[in-house]
Amino acid sequence: MASVWVGHRGTIRDYPGFSPSVDAEAIRKAIRGIGTDEKALISILTERTNAQRQLIVREYQAAYGKELKDDLKGDLSGHLRQLMVALVTPPAVFDAKQLKKSMKGAGTSEHALIEILTTRPSRQMKEVSRAYYTVYKKSLGDDISSETSGDFRKALLTLADGRRDESLKVDELLAKKDAQILYNAGENRWGTDEDKFTEILCLRSFPQLKLTFDEYRNISQKDIEDSIKGELSGHFEDLLLAIVHCARNMPAFLAERLHQALKGAGTDEFTLNRIMVSRSEMDLLDIRAEFKKQYGYSLYSAIKSDTSGDYEVTLLKICGGDD
Repeated sequence: MASVWVGHRGTIRDYPGFSPSVDAEAIRKAIRGIGTDEKALISILTERTNAQRQLIVREYQAAYGKELKDDLKGDLSGHLRQLMVALVTPPAVFDAKQLKKSMKGAGTSEHALIEILTTRPSRQMKEVSRAYYTVYKKSLGDDISSETSGDFRKALLTLADGRRDESLKVDELLAKKDAQILYNAGENRWGTDEDKFTEILCLRSFPQLKLTFDEYRNISQKDIEDSIKGELSGHFEDLLLAIVHCARNMPAFLAERLHQALKGAGTDEFTLNRIMVSRSEMDLLDIRAEFKKQYGYSLYSAIKSDTSGDYEVTLLKICGGDD
């Protein structure tokens, strides 16, 4: 059965002639030697799919009695360490850990929460929730509830439940009906009925929403984005705008997130690592194309000018090419 974590537009493919035991041994050598052989580690881990890396992890544990991620943590440092550990983490566990990081410490990183919960299909979200509970012995919903509030919380919980319709079939009558409900809930009344926005935007499939937004424009002579900006505010507004963006063009939404992570004074490695790793077998080729289209330069060149050392080398390998 095909994994829900793999698409057709990724940069990383199954390595031909793959042998977990050969790779595990080469990794062990790279770590055990005098000074770590980062080049060897990078070339193995960026040229294997996550499913293949999981087999290496298993083989490594069986042969050496150690967790590969612990050895990587002990041997590497900084952003490279975070990126390499991310590569050997199962995708659902990786998302669970990213969600936990978004909610812990002094502030909540709402942008990360929004990005993960809006871009993961329902089947993935269900796996992430299970992984979250396995790792933290607490439900994802409980943590979201205690870290957020109001309409923002309600919408996040709906997304975390993984209840969005995944079918590709669209229903024109439903689109017309939903568009009218959205219009009546916002532009066409005094005050806004936020629950209607949450219900429709968090539960309908993306193709269905696209059609709904077209119908909305016919009814209100306005883009749904403009209505959301006019009617709502704060993180709830950010979340709904992210959903609209994803429904219209998810690779473009993620290209914009990468652009924000790479521009300005500092690099946002938390976001950069997450998107590069989590989309490397899904749609990173499309994200690269959108990046080039929107900003006039390639994602590859943006990474090159913003990062350095082995961390840069690893990201560029995941990126897979210049555009």
